[in-house]
Amino acid sequence: MTAVIEVEHLTKKYKDTLAVDDVSFRIEENAIYGFLGRNGAGKTTTMSILTAQNFATAGSVRVFGEAPFENRRVLSRMCFVREGQKYPEDFTPVHAFRAAALFFPHWDQEYAKRLIEDFRLPVKTRISKLSRGQLSAVGVILGLASRAEITFFDEPYLGLDAVARSLFYERLMEDYAEHPRTVVLSSHLIDEIADLIERVIVIDDGRILVDRSTEELRGEAVTLTGTAEEVERIAGEREVLHRESLGRVAATTVRGTLTDAETAEARAAGVELSPVPLQQLVVRLSRQHERSRT
Repeated sequence: MTAVIEVEHLTKKYKDTLAVDDVSFRIEENAIYGFLGRNGAGKTTTMSILTAQNFATAGSVRVFGEAPFENRRVLSRMCFVREGQKYPEDFTPVHAFRAAALFFPHWDQEYAKRLIEDFRLPVKTRISKLSRGQLSAVGVILGLASRAEITFFDEPYLGLDAVARSLFYERLMEDYAEHPRTVVLSSHLIDEIADLIERVIVIDDGRILVDRSTEELRGEAVTLTGTAEEVERIAGEREVLHRESLGRVAATTVRGTLTDAETAEARAAGVELSPVPLQQLVVRLSRQHERSRT
């Protein structure tokens, strides 16, 4: 696949704070990425640099093979939607969508109108007077209807209730199927987007912990549940990501997969094997990284 974004040794410092620490990764065209990590991990800073809304302290960023800063050829092909997006004081959603139509060459006004109806957005109310959910809907509509070749959603849908978020996910997948492009979803609602994303980039403390396909990552770990003695025996020397116990019953999450012979042995010993949900895996990898720094 073709890389639309190439990041090499990217670093960002704010005085004494190292927000992004020498990260390198690639983002391929026509795929949905999950850019995951706890609050303050460096996600928003990284995306701001990729979209030329912030400056790197060191390293390089290439988007469509070019540096994005003050480059209209590149910037008009990207859309960055973030929570708390600022608009002029007198702007209504109508004004925001008209401005988007002027900037994004693939803007679809008819699709925007359908989304406005879907999300029941009052388009003539000042954006400053909208509820948090309505403000989130403005961002979602901008991101979807822009049909930009690269679209970043930096948790702009957090203000939506569960029904509206589900609607966003449905509209995203429907439109992505008809109009493939690169989508980057930054979220801490990992389980909600787990079935949407094709590749996962996990960042913690400004460093990349994981850059894998979702399928590969789901096979990254397994939880063993059974008597403590048998679980420890089956786990062997594998790296342990998490342990918990209740009486003689233990549940241990280990990194790696079991061979067919080990699986048969575990089942014969009454040890249950279960996959680790993506959100749990990201949390446990982040905690492991935190422990390794102390």
